[in-house]
Amino acid sequence: MKSFRTWKLILLATMVLSVFTACASQEKETASTTKPTATEENKDTAATPPDPLGKYPETVTVSEVLGYNPPEDPRTPKGITPDQNAYMKDLKEMLNIEVKYKWTVPSSQFEQKFSLAMASGDLPDILELDQKNFEKLKQQDMLADLTEAYQQYASPALKKYMESDGGFAMKTFSSDGKQLGIPAFEDPFLSTQLLWIRKDWLDNLNLQPPKTMDELEKVATAFVQQDPDKNGKNDTYGIAMQKELFFWGFDVRGFFNGFGAYPSIGDKQSAWLKDGDKLKPGLIQPEVKTALGKLQSWYQNGIIDKEFALKDENKAVEDITAGKVGISYGEWWYPNWPLNLNVDKDPKAEWIAIQVPGLDGPGQSLVPKIRSGKLFAVNKKAKNPEAAIKMINFYIEMGNKKYMDQNKAEKGYVYNWFNPRIYNPAQIETIYTEVNKALDAKQTEITLDDENYKNVADVFKAATDYLAGNTKDATKGVNWGQYYSRAAKDGGWGLTRQIKESKAFVNNEYYGLPTSTQVEKGGQLDKLMQESFTKIIMGAPLDEFDKFVASWKSLGGDQITQEVNAWYSEQAAK
Repeated sequence: MKSFRTWKLILLATMVLSVFTACASQEKETASTTKPTATEENKDTAATPPDPLGKYPETVTVSEVLGYNPPEDPRTPKGITPDQNAYMKDLKEMLNIEVKYKWTVPSSQFEQKFSLAMASGDLPDILELDQKNFEKLKQQDMLADLTEAYQQYASPALKKYMESDGGFAMKTFSSDGKQLGIPAFEDPFLSTQLLWIRKDWLDNLNLQPPKTMDELEKVATAFVQQDPDKNGKNDTYGIAMQKELFFWGFDVRGFFNGFGAYPSIGDKQSAWLKDGDKLKPGLIQPEVKTALGKLQSWYQNGIIDKEFALKDENKAVEDITAGKVGISYGEWWYPNWPLNLNVDKDPKAEWIAIQVPGLDGPGQSLVPKIRSGKLFAVNKKAKNPEAAIKMINFYIEMGNKKYMDQNKAEKGYVYNWFNPRIYNPAQIETIYTEVNKALDAKQTEITLDDENYKNVADVFKAATDYLAGNTKDATKGVNWGQYYSRAAKDGGWGLTRQIKESKAFVNNEYYGLPTSTQVEKGGQLDKLMQESFTKIIMGAPLDEFDKFVASWKSLGGDQITQEVNAWYSEQAAK
């Protein structure tokens, strides 16, 4: 078993060797004579390195596909579509890059649509991938080598972000010395599950925020039976839940965590927990069965919606916005969307965040070792692979102060529709620290002067406007959402920091790429889990869980366990 120090030395040696290899490759290329192409911004590339934000002399067109959610900022013009995103206009003007969408679909349809595109080989130039699809395309040799494009075109800010973890995430998405993907990795604690609950409903019923599962059950039952919104109607239920049990939002990961069960980090695959000197699959542990039994009783008692199995995340959001439900498990960002929509719809609505309730007190959330649910890669057939790197540079550049007055939601800038985009991995912590520093010092403006300026300044303005009750430039919900998600000391990220500091979490110990059997059998096993667990929640005998475990193991789970443990013994940093 390798020690952590040994792993660090190996990683350092690998990075040093990469630098020497890159230098040798660049010298060889410089010595050769090639004809100028549209990708060359200077005739004398040997003397002048490429400009990370240099404008192409001729328009370069790249194709993309997009799965998207509604714009997070309600100030965005109504009816705008992804191809009308103002970022695209600036991209064309600044870099002479034009994006053509092969197709766009709501995010709930993306996985199925993209699977069909992979099967037919009809892929765009720039690819947003999860780890499983990355591994599939890598095995099929369909990904461009981005090593040279990254070395030559990555901006200093992008390189700073990618090197902030010692190059660990970048190395994960390289193969045989080739950089095949640029990971959008973030602080792993952004995945921490919290419980969001309507404090105004608690106050209406003279209840306290729950700390245990029993207390949560009493509160949720009261939210069903005692008219918590005081409208005289029997029109509320307890806890939001959608059909995907382990997903990116409005799911029940945090609920299971409260039982000491850690089935998934949200990627539909099993989480992996320490078991002596090996790893065990969290999905099939006895605690999961116990949690399913409780969900079954909550379903029978109306605490969760009887129609949950028919609801996607958008339907769950509609119920939250409409004030039909007062509790939801989720991450730090919920105030930014969709809780802000409920606050604007109902002026009395007041949401707070608490640590997930456990059996005997606050529970422990599951946190990954690496949070990199997506990465960006380039189709091997693409003519201008470096365009993807320059587009990432562009997105980072747009965060600087000089674009502040231009880059606004009301002018059609929808950041969550722009790809490829890479964030500062410590962006939320930077916002929290800088905004609170300014608030505590009673500053009137942010003095930070780098690519993080816009994000920090936006939250600072929202915070000061919310605290002052100023709704001149944005609604109460918008201001509260930005402040309470990112800057409030008892809000989304503020509470997450406290959980991190108090070590009230459990790690998902597997952070490698999907194993060969996960790639081959993962979809089948996920479908088995989803169908089996849903049937149990809706009333099937609880012993169906034992049948699920036996099927999971025989259909590939045992083989995956062997592969994961081979990785753990050979490659994991202990």
